[in-house]
Amino acid sequence: MLRTSARLLRLLSLFQAQRYWSGADLSARLEVTGRTLRRDVDRLRSLGYPVHSTSGVAGGYQLGAGATLPPLLLDDEEAVAVAVGLRTAASGTVAGIEEASVRALTKLEQVLPSRLRRRVAALHSFIVPIASTGPTVDLKALSTIAGACRDHEGLRFRYQARGGVQSARHVEPHRLVHTGRRWYLVAWDTARRDWRTFRVDRIEPKLTPSTRFTPRKPPDGDFATFVSKSVAYRQYPNQAVVILHAAVETIADRIPPTAGVLEAITEETCKLHTGAHSFEALASYLAMIGVDFEVHEPPELVESVRKLADRFQRAAE
Repeated sequence: MLRTSARLLRLLSLFQAQRYWSGADLSARLEVTGRTLRRDVDRLRSLGYPVHSTSGVAGGYQLGAGATLPPLLLDDEEAVAVAVGLRTAASGTVAGIEEASVRALTKLEQVLPSRLRRRVAALHSFIVPIASTGPTVDLKALSTIAGACRDHEGLRFRYQARGGVQSARHVEPHRLVHTGRRWYLVAWDTARRDWRTFRVDRIEPKLTPSTRFTPRKPPDGDFATFVSKSVAYRQYPNQAVVILHAAVETIADRIPPTAGVLEAITEETCKLHTGAHSFEALASYLAMIGVDFEVHEPPELVESVRKLADRFQRAAE
């Protein structure tokens, strides 16, 4: 019986690592006959695991989704990763997920081996998160939007822009992008016939499904790049293009995606697209990057850099 139970756990672990297996591969992995494999699969089904099978030469088995969540088998690294992720989620930017994260973390820690419990405890003890003070997003709305992206289903909602102006939107949602502080929806706005980014915390939780659509190619070749450009400079009234005298690999750590978009020129120079509410703020930001630079455009930024240089010169004298 112990050997059979161990084999069932091994079979379940294989299914959770790879959803589809041929019968021959599973028999070889478990070192059993095809008849024994079929009996083990029937035992898993009796325990509530929906295992689908196909017959024939290319036949095999696949673990499907059932009506309830069956137990999961995690290796050491997966268990630690899940524990850390749950603790992070408990103080994250998604509202309504905190309590569920704590409950799941408690259940996980109860069954962790002592060696893993010590690792997780060390991580929790010496990692101190700074409480998030920014807006949070509604968990149900986030799930609804993600489902619409998956099912290629349009959405209607009311959106509050930066200045507080509200508008009704009808969009074709494609991706959710998380910058670490904010959640953004990248969608095709059917009325404006163009791509738009929407801060999810500014979308009213009441979302109405619409007609299905055919997915479009990502703007700028990549959804994450499109959001980076949108939040880094396109949203600001004052935008600039600057040549930095440093390799893009060297400077990338100093300029987060939300502050600017870098583009390699040569091995020793790169181009920065950025923006701000004023050119004075832009000039100050460029001075703090710590490398030589040339203002490509606009002329207003050149004048702000000159004024700042004069101020620094007087301060040094």
